[in-house]
Amino acid sequence: MTQEPDKTIKVIVFQLENEEYAIPVHQVGSIERIMPITRVPGTAEFVEGVINLRGVVTPILDLRKRFSQKNYEMEESTRIIITIIDEMDVGLIVDSANDVLDIEEESIEPPPQVIGAVEDEYVSGVAKLDKRLLILLNLSRVLSSSEVRELYDMEG
Repeated sequence: MTQEPDKTIKVIVFQLENEEYAIPVHQVGSIERIMPITRVPGTAEFVEGVINLRGVVTPILDLRKRFSQKNYEMEESTRIIITIIDEMDVGLIVDSANDVLDIEEESIEPPPQVIGAVEDEYVSGVAKLDKRLLILLNLSRVLSSSEVRELYDMEG
């Protein structure tokens, strides 16, 4: 009798305040240090603006503001995770990007109704790893379709 290999998901782990979050590696283009961001008037509060990343105008979102968490000062550890949402590059400002991990699918549980300040609609599950809890984000829900259209317009 052959045993099926455990299915794993490779994720990037990042931090916001005191919580650890994860997104699948296949949705991440790169992780960048903080750089000058050009503010775009008339956008949502959580849209910090745009950057020119290797010739591509990329919208930048502040995940703390998106999740209604308190503001913070950007530090040396602050990063921009360039993700792909609806076939568009979008940068997410996070406190730090910590690890690349393999998570076994069997260790992922459905999201509880409330996880700290993050609404459950943004969460696809919670992974238990030893003494760590990783909140798995569903990037396609972090932005509504109208917000994605607004970002497409910003990209020009």
